[in-house]
Amino acid sequence: MKIVVIGGTGLIGSKTVERLRKKGHDVLAASPNSGVDTITGQGVAEALAGAQVVLDLANSPSFEDQAVLEFFQTSGRNLLKAGAVAGVKHHIALSIVGMERLQGSGYMRAKMAQEQLIKSSGIPYTIVHSTQFHEFMAGIAQSNTVGQTVHLSPAYLQPIASDDVADVMAEVALAAPVNGTIEIGGPEKIRLTDIVTRLFKATHDPRQVTTDPHARYFGVELDDTSLVTGANARLGKIRFDDWLSQQPPQKKSA
Repeated sequence: MKIVVIGGTGLIGSKTVERLRKKGHDVLAASPNSGVDTITGQGVAEALAGAQVVLDLANSPSFEDQAVLEFFQTSGRNLLKAGAVAGVKHHIALSIVGMERLQGSGYMRAKMAQEQLIKSSGIPYTIVHSTQFHEFMAGIAQSNTVGQTVHLSPAYLQPIASDDVADVMAEVALAAPVNGTIEIGGPEKIRLTDIVTRLFKATHDPRQVTTDPHARYFGVELDDTSLVTGANARLGKIRFDDWLSQQPPQKKSA
C-alpha cells in the first residue's frame, strides 16, 4: 500500500514513516525539502498519485495568529484537493486534545479550521487528537521564561512520548477510517509546573518555576480539564520520568 506522510521528516513523521516501512509498505516521506510543498502546491499531485492513505503531520513554521491560520487552511485545501483527484481512501491528521476548548488561542482556531476542511472534504478520514509531547516541554518552558523565572500554569496536562504517538499514527494508517476523532494521551496526569520542575532538575537548569494560574499556554489560560483526555482515550506507555531518564546527559549550567 502506498502511504504519503506529509511532514514525514519531522518528530512524529519520521518515526511513523519508519514504523510503516518496517511493515513493508511503500511510504513517501513528503516535505518541502523533498519537493512536496503543500503551501505552494508544488509536487503534491505527483506525491499523492496512486496513494491510498495520506497522513498530515505537518506543522506551521509560524505560530502567529494569521500566519498559522493561513498555513493550515492553504495546506489543508491543497492536500485535500489533490487527495480527491488521486482517489485517496483515508485522510489522517494529527491534532490536539482540548483544541475545541481553547479557541481563545489563534493556533487552536487554526487547527479547528483544518479539521473543518477535512470533515467537509468528502474523503474518509480519521483525526487523532493528542496531548502535548514530552519532547516539547522544554519549548513550553522557554516560551514562558522571563529572566531566570518561568511562569507556568499549575493546570494538569497528560504528556505523551513521540514514540507512543507514532505507534498510534502507524496503526491508524493501516486501519479503516473512523470518520471521527480518536483521543490519545500519556499514561499519567502531571501539573505543568511539576513536569517542568522535573525537567530542570534532570538537566541542571538553574531557572526557577513560579506558579501562575493566569500564565498563558498558546495564548490562553488553562484549567485542570483543558489539556487532558476524556474517558475513552488510548493511553501511551512511556511515563515522563522514564522518557527523561533515557535522554542524553546535559552539561551542567554555570
